[in-house]
This record gives sequence, structure tokens and C-alpha cells, in this order.
Amino acid sequence: MKLAFFDAKTYDMPGFDACAKDTGLEIKYFETRLNEDTVSLASGFDAVCVFVNDTVNAAVVNKLYSYGIRLIVLRCAGFNNVDMAACQGKIRVFRVPAYSPHAVAEHAMALLLTINRRTHKAYIRTRDFNFSLQGFVGFDLYGKTVGIVGTGKIGRVFADICKGFGMQVLAYDKFPSPDSGLTYTTLNDLFERSDIISLHCPLTEETRHLINADSIARMKKGVTIINTSRGALINTEDLIQGIKEKKVGAACLDVYEEEGDFFYEDYSGHVVQDDKLVRLIAMPNVIVSSHQAFLTKEALDNIAATTVDNALKFFQGTPNQATEVTISK
Repeated sequence: MKLAFFDAKTYDMPGFDACAKDTGLEIKYFETRLNEDTVSLASGFDAVCVFVNDTVNAAVVNKLYSYGIRLIVLRCAGFNNVDMAACQGKIRVFRVPAYSPHAVAEHAMALLLTINRRTHKAYIRTRDFNFSLQGFVGFDLYGKTVGIVGTGKIGRVFADICKGFGMQVLAYDKFPSPDSGLTYTTLNDLFERSDIISLHCPLTEETRHLINADSIARMKKGVTIINTSRGALINTEDLIQGIKEKKVGAACLDVYEEEGDFFYEDYSGHVVQDDKLVRLIAMPNVIVSSHQAFLTKEALDNIAATTVDNALKFFQGTPNQATEVTISK
């Protein structure tokens, strides 16, 4: 059983090597991302393993199928980068639905605390022995209203963290969780009442650009927006305009709409050609991290274990239905 592993990073390999040891699963790591130009690397393999910025469109799917590949294993929860219609009847797709909801939720709170209390700027300032407090005034999280969009495992963990800070939690989900103990409301009501809005929903055609000029107009002046889910949940141009007009007080972004061209790579010696990303990073009330919310040892171990298990069970003829992605889902 030969698995072509695309967009491989050094922190991926130890967990996957440990889980695949003595299982008969042979993993070949490719640093390049899977797309139409690199799909030929998968020839001769039985399956491919991909991540969030790999491109698995219809052309790639058809090439994989022509190579005899019948399995795609995602080492992530989201699958918006996979053309599921093209896979139908050809290639089975499996994902990792929950690797560590705590990792992502904790990172969301870390971003909020950082942008609010300016700890990233304080660190830089004190390294130069500058102990001025000018520009560091934040606000108490206690008593503030946080609106959580999406109440799956990550959203619910984030809600618990917020409750620990004494915050009032509002929630919206197309499919509310009846046993969550959360106060659900409409999306518009959440936008209007929340001091802080955190996105924890999947990217679908329905949620694409959920945050846009119209939704921002409904929000409180000075609202803080957090996104640790998928970049395209936010219309970036509308967000920038909202920040410039001081409607949006701060933005915490672990994901970006066009991140596939930049995230996970070192561009420190280059002139970045994405003007919107450059504008965001230059804004003093915006913090951008490079899609790292998942990056904890526990999460990496869980991702490796589930992904390898998905591959082994498929080849053994007992595919895990709980992790399989279908169009109906």
C-alpha cells in the first residue's frame, strides 16, 4: 500500500511514520502541493494524502483516477478544496473530523487576548528596553458579549473558554446543538449584539463571504472579528473597508481568503504581491497568524492516527463511514 503525501512539512512526518510503522503502509513525502502541475507524482501510488491548500479539482481527480488511485485521505477536517462531485463514483474521500478542538479554540482565544492587550507589541517594545504603556489600553473581556458562528466541537470549546472569562455567549448554527447549553439566536441578531464575533463554521457556498459589507454594517462599532476556520468566510476587501471606517475595531485572522499562495512558506525575502494581505498585516489592529491554530503535538498525533487508520481500513475493505466525505454531507 503506497501513499503519496503532498505538501509535507517536517512536523508532519514523525507522527505519520510512527503510526504507519509495521502496518504495510508505505508513505512517500512530497514537499510540493498537489495540483494539476504536480499530479503526475502520484502515478504508481495507491492513494494520496492532502492538506488544506492542495488543489483537488476535477482535472486532478480525473488524473488520479486514471492512475488507478481510488482513495484520497485528508489530514484535516475541511474538504472545500476537493471537488466532491468529480470524486463521486470514482474515488473515496476520508477526512479527520476532529483532531483537537481545544487546539483551535485556544488559539482563537490567544489571538483575541493578544490583539486586545497588545502583548505582541509589548514584547517587541520591552526587548528594546522601552517600557512605555502608550497605545496599550485594552478592554475587559468580562461581561462582553461574544457571538459564536458555528457550534461544532471547536465552537463549543471556545464557548466554554469564553464563559470562563465571564463573557456572555450568543450562538448561531444552522443545526443547533440541543444539549449544548448555549443561547441560540439569529445570525443578524448575533451580528447586532456581539462585541466579539468568532467564526467556527465550515466553508460552503452558503457561508462564503458570510462577513461582508452588509453584515459588517449590522455590527457594533468597534467589533472584534476572529476567524480560525476558513479564509473565504470573510470578504477581505469589505473587512479592510470596515477597519478603515473604524466600524471594525480589530481583526484576528489565522486564515486568509487567498492563503494558498503564501501560507506555510517563507516569503520574508520577497515582495509579497497580494495587496490585500499586505494591507491587513500593516494595520495596527489586525493580527495574522499562518493557519497554525491546529498546530499542537496532540493535534498532530491525532491527525496522523486518524489519517493512517482511514487508509488502512479502506485497503482492508472496512472503510470508516464516520470519517468518509460524501456529497450528502
